[in-house]
Amino acid sequence: MQVLILAGTTEANALARLLEGHSTLAATVSLAGRTNRPSRTALPYRSGGFGGVEGLADYLRANRVGAMVDATHPFAAGISTNAAAAAERTGVPSMALERPAWQPGPGDHWIPVPDLDAAAEALRSLGHRVLVTTGRQELVPYEAAPDKHYVIRTIDPPEPPPGLADAVYIQDRGPFDRESEAALMAEHGIDVLVTKNSGGDATRGKLDAARERGIPVMLVQRPARPEGVPVHHDPEAVRQWLEERAAADHAPS
Repeated sequence: MQVLILAGTTEANALARLLEGHSTLAATVSLAGRTNRPSRTALPYRSGGFGGVEGLADYLRANRVGAMVDATHPFAAGISTNAAAAAERTGVPSMALERPAWQPGPGDHWIPVPDLDAAAEALRSLGHRVLVTTGRQELVPYEAAPDKHYVIRTIDPPEPPPGLADAVYIQDRGPFDRESEAALMAEHGIDVLVTKNSGGDATRGKLDAARERGIPVMLVQRPARPEGVPVHHDPEAVRQWLEERAAADHAPS
């Protein structure tokens, strides 16, 4: 059975590794092409967009895809919405593979905000030295709070960088542990962190470091998932679901 994995996350890579050399599942990994050095597995892959809902639906039909897994980033709302619509249009079964969201613990000072515009607005009354880890493509909202000192960490350089007079840019790729995040915050005198509730262990260290440092965390909340798409948090569970779909497709009628 042909499987399409909409990828770009650690969870997508874990699922892809489970499907390498599989006897009944032939998976293709699709990457959005927004990262210059994406992490890849041995599975065949494609890069770039599909051209909206109809383009993705055409791909599913042309490649006789039997099941689709949306394992994109929790904040890739546009891709997830298009995937759900294309699956409904073509009748291709779909499943979302998503890491659980982070939950606050004792000592955490998290300030939930719905989006980056709200985060930038709330920054006005908070600290002066801001660590930003919200991605390279959504930095313009911080121009609404131009009087801060920003330390902006991204995987690839922002293109173009935002119009901020006082900003330091760092390019680095996780995982980041608590010790390295604490060292970064101490080096730059960080007194507030802005990040997205991406979940997972690879980048949780910044939250632990912020708690130990006693600084607030501006946490952008996840967009809602499309209705009707089941969600799993475990790549192994998704593999089992795919195998059940393949077995059902080949069962005698």
